[in-house]
Amino acid sequence: MAIEPPDELIELQRASDAAHEAVRQNPTDETWAAWRDRAGEVQAAVTVYATEVGEPRNQVEAAVKKAARYPEPPAGA
Repeated sequence: MAIEPPDELIELQRASDAAHEAVRQNPTDETWAAWRDRAGEVQAAVTVYATEVGEPRNQVEAAVKKAARYPEPPAGA
């Protein structure tokens, strides 16, 4: 059964990815701190969700990253 993460987790991952890109563009203490904060939020939310749905945490994390980074095209597109 494929894991379909909720939109909230996908958006958290996208925010973390954006914060990571900010570090790549401008590696300051502030951008590093922002990325650590966003990444921590994603990790905590993935852990909670995986526990709630009874799926392995690493598989949930992979599904979230895939959905955030490689979204499916809309139906009929």
